[in-house]
Amino acid sequence: MKNIITLLLFFLFSTFLIAQTATIKGVVKNEQKTPIEGVAIHVKNFGTTTNADGEFTLKVPASQKITITLSHVSYESFQKTITIPNNKTYRFYPILKSKIEKIEEVTVIDKKKEAQGIITVNPSDITKIPGANQGVENILMTLAGVNNNNELSTQYNVRGGNFDENLVYVNGIEVYRPFLVRSGQQEGLSFVNGNLVENVKFSAGGFQAKYGDKLSSVLDITYRTPKEFATRINASLLGASATVEGLLLKNKLSALLGVRYRNNSLFINSKDIQTNSNPNFTDAQLFLSYLVNPKLKIDFLGNFSLNNYNYTPNTRRTKFGTITNPLELIVYYNGKEADSFKTTFGALKGSYIVNKNLNISLTTSTYHTIEEEYYDILASYNLGEVNSDFGSSNFGDVTFSEGIGSQLNHARNDIDALISNAQLKATYKKGKHQIDVGLKYQNEDIKDRMKEWEIIDSVGFSVRPPNQFSNNQPYEPFTGEIVPFQNISNKNHVTIDRLVWFAQYSTTTFWKANKVWYNLGVRSHNWNVNGENLPTSNQIIYSIRGQFAIKPDWQKDMLFRIAGGMYNQPPFYKELRDFDGNVIPSVKAQKSVQLVLGHDYSFKLWKRPFKLISEIYYKNLADVNAYTVDNVKIRYKADNNATAYATGIDVRLNGEFVPGTQSWISIGYLKTEENYNHLGYISRPTDQRFKFGMLFQDYVPNIPNIKMYLNLVFNTGVPGGSPSYANSYDYQNRLNAYKRADIGISYVFTDENYKSNSTFLKNFKEFSMGVEIFNMFDIQNSITNTWVRDVYSKQFYGIPNYMTQRIFNIKMDIKF
Repeated sequence: MKNIITLLLFFLFSTFLIAQTATIKGVVKNEQKTPIEGVAIHVKNFGTTTNADGEFTLKVPASQKITITLSHVSYESFQKTITIPNNKTYRFYPILKSKIEKIEEVTVIDKKKEAQGIITVNPSDITKIPGANQGVENILMTLAGVNNNNELSTQYNVRGGNFDENLVYVNGIEVYRPFLVRSGQQEGLSFVNGNLVENVKFSAGGFQAKYGDKLSSVLDITYRTPKEFATRINASLLGASATVEGLLLKNKLSALLGVRYRNNSLFINSKDIQTNSNPNFTDAQLFLSYLVNPKLKIDFLGNFSLNNYNYTPNTRRTKFGTITNPLELIVYYNGKEADSFKTTFGALKGSYIVNKNLNISLTTSTYHTIEEEYYDILASYNLGEVNSDFGSSNFGDVTFSEGIGSQLNHARNDIDALISNAQLKATYKKGKHQIDVGLKYQNEDIKDRMKEWEIIDSVGFSVRPPNQFSNNQPYEPFTGEIVPFQNISNKNHVTIDRLVWFAQYSTTTFWKANKVWYNLGVRSHNWNVNGENLPTSNQIIYSIRGQFAIKPDWQKDMLFRIAGGMYNQPPFYKELRDFDGNVIPSVKAQKSVQLVLGHDYSFKLWKRPFKLISEIYYKNLADVNAYTVDNVKIRYKADNNATAYATGIDVRLNGEFVPGTQSWISIGYLKTEENYNHLGYISRPTDQRFKFGMLFQDYVPNIPNIKMYLNLVFNTGVPGGSPSYANSYDYQNRLNAYKRADIGISYVFTDENYKSNSTFLKNFKEFSMGVEIFNMFDIQNSITNTWVRDVYSKQFYGIPNYMTQRIFNIKMDIKF
C-alpha cells in the first residue's frame, strides 16, 4: 500500500511539473537572413542548439520571468527576458550580429570570405586613410596587384588589366566610369560615397560566376541601413560632405542621404603648369529601405552628380633630361577648356523571403550620363638646352633651342548614354548547400559626337600627318591644302541589347577532419549591336568558373585555395570605337583563362595576431582589344588582333605592428605582355613590374587620442607611350618609378571609445581634427609624356607630365 501511495504521489508531482512548462520554437539567423547552425540556447538549466537550418525547440518553465541567452563563437551574444503562459508555444526569430575581428582597414569576418579570396575593408576607416582621393579606392591601392600612378584618379589597374576591366557594384547594381574623362584632374568624385558604406568586398581575380563579365577584378559595395538618427559632417580645404540618416514611419522606413562637394584647385595649382582653374564636383545620393512586412522589403538608391571642369592654362616650365644634358620645355598658352559631366542614376529593388530556404529579388535601374568636353588651346613652345655651367652668369637659362613651334588643339566631344536594366535573382539554401541563379536584361542607348583636331606649326611650317604626303618640308616648299596633324570627326548612335544569366552551386563540407569550401558556376552573355548606318552584330559567349579551398586540421592556422576558369569581357561602347571614332559592331569579347593559387597563414608574433596572405596568378588572353592610355583616357584599336598574358605574385602581411593598431605591407610582382598582329611580344601599357605598398598606423602612447596614418606606395615605371602615328614597338622606354607618401595626423576629442567630460563635447558622438601632408617628400612623379618634335632632326622628345607636389590639408570630422 505504501508503495502504491508513493507511485501515485510521484505521478501527480510529474504531472504538475509537466503542466508548468512552455515551449520556445524558432529560427536563428544572421544579418544577411542566413540560418546559423550550432547556436547555444540556454534558459536556466535548460538548453539546446540550432540545427543546420537554424531551427530549435526548447522546453522552459512557464508563468515566470525567464531570460533566453543565445551564444555562438562567430556572433555576439543575445539575451531576451520573457514570460510564457502554461502550455503555450512562443515563436522566436532572433537576428545575431557578426562578431567582427576589427583590423582597422581589413575586417575578416569568417573563413568563408578567405576561402573565396575576398578582402573585406572596414568602412569606418575609409575617411581616415590619407590620400589625394580619400575613399575605398584609396585603400585598395595599398594592396598588392592594385596599381595607379595618378593620385588624382580613383581608377585602378588590377594584375595587368586596365581601368575598364574592373567590376564595381553598389547594392548589387553595376556602376560605370565616365566616358570622356581624359585626365585624373577632370574625374572628380568616385561614385562610391565612403560615408554611406556598410560592407566592402574586393577580389583581385578568380572571382565567382555570380559576378559579371570582366577580366580583372570585382568591387562589391553595400550601403548601410540606418538603425538610428545621426548626422556626420566632414570638411577640409578640398571640400566638404554631409550625411544624414534615420528611421521614419514607425521604423519601417530607413533613409540615408549623403551630399559631397570637392574642389581640386589645391592639387592642380601645385603642378608645373600655371593655370586659372575652377574644377568643382558635386553629388548627392539617397538610399531608402522600406520594410513592407517581415518577408518583403523595397529599396531605392538614387544618385545625382555634376562635375564642372573649367581650366585655363597660362604657362609651363618643365626641366628634364640628365645632369650632363639638361633640357627645358617652356610653353605659353592661349585658350581654355570647359567640360561638364552630369549623371543621374536610380535603382529600385524588391526582396522577398519565400520561405526559410528561398529568397528572390527583382532590381530595375537606369543610368543616364550627359558629358561635354570642349576646348581650344594654343600652345607655343620652346624646347632648348639648359646652361649647366655653374660659373656662368646665365646658369640655368636656355641657351640653344632645339625645337620651336606651336600646336592648336580643338575638341567638341559630346556623349549621351542611357543604360537601363532589369535583373531577377534567387538564392536557395538548404543546410550547407546554396544555389544562386540570376537573369538580367540590359539596354544601352548611346549617342556620341567626336570632333577633335590638332594643328602643329614648326617654325612657321604646318606639319602634316606622316606617310600621307610626299614632301621634304621644311627644307623644300610644298603646295597643297593645309590639313591638321590629327583630325577625328564622327557621329554615332548605337544601341546594345544584352541578355545575361548565371547559375552557381556552393557548399561547405569536411574531408576527414579538414574543412572544405567549393563552388562551381556557369555564365552566359548574349549581346546585339545596332546602329545608324551600321551592320547588326549578334554574339554569345559562355564562361565556367570554380573555386576550391581547404583548411587543414593542423595546429598551424592555414588555408589553401585554388580558383579559376573562363573570364570573358564582351565589348562596352568604348571598346567598339576605334582610334578614329568609328564604331565596329563585330568586335568580339576579350577572352581569358585564369588560374589563382592562394595561401593564408595566421600566426602570433610578439604575442600579437598577424596574417600572411600570398597569391600566384596566371592569365592567358585571346582576342585582345589592344589600346593606348593617355593619363586616364583609353582608346582601343577595336580589331581583336592581339594575344597577351599576365603573371605574377602578390604577398601581404598585416597585423599589429604597433599594439592595438593594424597595419600592412604589400609586395607584388607583375609581368604582362601582348603580341599585336604577330609582331612579337612587348610590354602592355599596364606592365608595372614591382609594387610596394604600406599602410602604417600608430598613436602616441601617453596620448592615445593622437593618431597617425601613413600611406606609402612605390611602383616601378610603366611604358611611357608613343607619339601619334608612331609604332608603339619603337617606343618602349619606361617612365620613372612612382614614389609617394601621404601622412595624416589627427586628434580625437571624443568617439565611441573615448567619452569626454567636456560640456561642449557631450553634444557630439565623434569629433576629431587633423592635418594631412600629401606627397610628403615632394617627389616629382610623372603619369604620361608630352611629345615635342625637334624641327631639325624630326625627332620626338618625351616631356614628362609631372603630377602634384607637396600639399598641406586641414580636416575636421563631426558626428552627432
